[in-house]
Amino acid sequence: MTTARKQLVSVDATPYYHCVSRCVRQSYLCGHDYETHTCYDHRKQWVEQKLISLSYSYCIDICAYAIMSNHYHLVLYINKNKALALSQNEVVERWALEHKLPLLIKRWLKKELTHKSEEIKCHKIIEIWRSRLWDLSWFMKELNFEISCRANKEDNCKGHFWESRFKSQALLDHSALLSAMAYVDLNPVRAGMAQTPENSEFTSFKARLNALEQNENTPTYLLPFNKQGNQEDESSIPFGLWEYIELVDWTAREFRNGKTSLNIQLPHILHRLKFKQQNWLKVCTHLGHNKATAISERLYETKKAKLLLGKSKIHMYWLN
Repeated sequence: MTTARKQLVSVDATPYYHCVSRCVRQSYLCGHDYETHTCYDHRKQWVEQKLISLSYSYCIDICAYAIMSNHYHLVLYINKNKALALSQNEVVERWALEHKLPLLIKRWLKKELTHKSEEIKCHKIIEIWRSRLWDLSWFMKELNFEISCRANKEDNCKGHFWESRFKSQALLDHSALLSAMAYVDLNPVRAGMAQTPENSEFTSFKARLNALEQNENTPTYLLPFNKQGNQEDESSIPFGLWEYIELVDWTAREFRNGKTSLNIQLPHILHRLKFKQQNWLKVCTHLGHNKATAISERLYETKKAKLLLGKSKIHMYWLN
């Protein structure tokens, strides 16, 4: 039986989530379909463009993404506090980036309302929009719906484009966050679609490197890294960017060389996170091949998740 999304997502437990959507029957509907000899690679750009667009309207930040031929991965940060701090005008402004505003709201913006009941109705509508701006399901629904419609129109067909609903995994600590990000950014390397991470098209890793080449720290649509590793800062990832680049590069070389023995050039960040090399490589190759609904390094995070998600049993994936 399918688990209700509210039992899988709780911002009080963690704001970080790894999400995956797959094409129906795992067909290569965003890549080269070898059965029909049709190339759909251009649809990867559709997904990336829509993802970027949604990042400017929603209070959900993108930590990492990888768009593959028959699925895509996201690591997202739900910024509930940012959504709650928005003024009603700011909520309407964000919602209008992706949606048509009803006439009543347009009149409210122009201060043309004549009855108190209209004012109350507007406030209710705006607060519904506010709640959606940090709703993971709404974010994923809007992303998948547009791609599905465009693809069906292009193929002149009807029916499902994505395989059922998206999969989500709660990342209960920063070790889980880093593991999921590296796993996502290295998807093309593991799949043999790219020789190196820097050549992996349609990934956040490639986007971050492109920004560095242009003397920019981070693309505006990606959550930046925090040099000081401040875990209380909601506007950044609590790791250094260059540390992360070093870690992804080292992991990619280990994949290619098939090494399992201790490497003297093991990135220092793994030591700080108390990861064993073999465990790290296992996570970065198998994270998406299990039925875990939550990922954590520590036992107390599991207890907290059970309490906040209201579940007697959580399918855990242990990092160590």
